[in-house]
Amino acid sequence: MAKGPPQPPRIVNRKARYNYDPLETLEAGIALTGSEVKSLRAGRASLDEAYAFIRNGELFLLDCHISPYPNAGYAQHDPVRPRKLLVHRRELKRLLTKVTQKGLTLVPLSLHFSERGLVKVDVALARGKTHEDKRETIRRREQQREMDRELRRRR
Repeated sequence: MAKGPPQPPRIVNRKARYNYDPLETLEAGIALTGSEVKSLRAGRASLDEAYAFIRNGELFLLDCHISPYPNAGYAQHDPVRPRKLLVHRRELKRLLTKVTQKGLTLVPLSLHFSERGLVKVDVALARGKTHEDKRETIRRREQQREMDRELRRRR
């Protein structure tokens, strides 16, 4: 196995798949400042409370916390500023028609770096889960874990 440069971290919204049922996903670019990119490379970001919305024909990411980069000096960024997501116009129109339906929302699933070094956001068009749906998900996960344990034990 060839050793290359270390891979930058992938910041994942772990609560998203628990609280929402993703129907379809979309990879979008994000407009960032230099110190924000440096913080992301260091893995200092959180998507736990983040969500996306469409305003004035543009897609924005809100409440995504990117910690200030300590070596940025005076050129610090606001950690929770609204950040513009970059998508094609027809994708945005398609999302807008679906988001206006009752019960659908845009949830960021992860932040990662592309092969070319650009920061990308995986955004999901999702429907919120009810309490019963969440319990069913937990039940299924526990059953799968027990089956895997049993298979390992029999080997």
